Amino acid sequence: MYRTSHDIRERQQQAERDEFRAAVRSLLMTPLMSPTHQDFAVVRRHAGPLQDWFARETGWVLHVEREGARLYKRPADLTDATRGLPGYGRGRYVLLCLACAVLERADPQITLHMLGERVLDLAVDPTLAACGYSFTLGTQNERRDLVAVCRVLLDLGVLQRVAGDEESFVQAGRDHGDALYDVHRRALAGMLAAVRGPSTWAAGDAPATLDERLHALADKHVADSEEARRTALRHRIARQLLDDPVIYVECLDPQTRAYFVNQRGAMAARLCEATGLMPEQRAEGLALTDETGSLTDVAMPAEGTDAHVTLLVAEYLARRAKDGHPAFDTLPEQDIAHFLGEARERFGRYWRRSAREPGSERELAAIAIERLEKLRLVARDANGVQARPALARFAIGEADIQLFGEARRSRDALGLTTP
Repeated sequence: MYRTSHDIRERQQQAERDEFRAAVRSLLMTPLMSPTHQDFAVVRRHAGPLQDWFARETGWVLHVEREGARLYKRPADLTDATRGLPGYGRGRYVLLCLACAVLERADPQITLHMLGERVLDLAVDPTLAACGYSFTLGTQNERRDLVAVCRVLLDLGVLQRVAGDEESFVQAGRDHGDALYDVHRRALAGMLAAVRGPSTWAAGDAPATLDERLHALADKHVADSEEARRTALRHRIARQLLDDPVIYVECLDPQTRAYFVNQRGAMAARLCEATGLMPEQRAEGLALTDETGSLTDVAMPAEGTDAHVTLLVAEYLARRAKDGHPAFDTLPEQDIAHFLGEARERFGRYWRRSAREPGSERELAAIAIERLEKLRLVARDANGVQARPALARFAIGEADIQLFGEARRSRDALGLTTP
């Protein structure tokens, strides 16, 4: 009887640990979580321990209510240009902010047509015009931008579609296509993850530069004590380990580097226990990897032409370093495009149609470099692309493509050899 009770208790504890880990991972990937999210019930069940863990390890605040959950994540590097919503430039970000401002003052329901009209009213602000911003809804591209913003808000749970179709609004124009949305104010209120709201600055008092404004929005006050400074360092490193694929020692300032080198083993153990990530410690730094691939927004390797091209470029750059080229020499982007032009002769039949066209190698090279940069595997400057130490894990041999079953027999019958 004792052994049976002991086994049951152990299984219950393991189930709780598994649920806690699932909740941590879900919040890292979906920091603004609606009640319809598949893991929201688990997050509510473990709300207290989750709030304690995030506050202790990262300094991030977690709010959990019936209407949803919000983990107020703040990146370690506020100027990282590789972050952001896919396909978003500055214009769409301005449009997203204007849409949120409209929704803050809107009724519980709003149509796409009405949202667009009110955004137009805000877009004529002289301050925006002085910055060169304009928005008219007069072109299909502008209507598509507004719909893209709405779809992001739908994904975040700020809007919920009641009726209608956004695509008809794009194609037919604002007078012929429309959609109706419910506005969820609790989710809308959680959109901005800042210590201080921008509206708290009086006119003319806002910091002058973008870097100053970002830090004014996101930086928390650190008490003038040794313990507070160590805690701030630990939080910053933990945020980077959870948000970024890898930390390189050489990229850290001297104070952070000293703390990181001394504490990275213990920190990695705590973070991996709660997230299920696997630590990889090297002389150059530390990476927390996810064997499932579910805790990342840029998988490597992955399916599709872009992912395959990225893997080919990663192997190419890693092999150059392995074959005696300096590990950190800068390679012009046109050299990578030339390599992909040659690779197309061998692998092009597996790629999408547009990638098989002559001249497509430049676009493919840009896509691959962007993905590798997001994964911290390369650095890019005006002179070209520079391999980073973690890229060495992709220095593998030549691919051997094998065909099986009917495919192999058909090729043998035609007297063809496997490529």
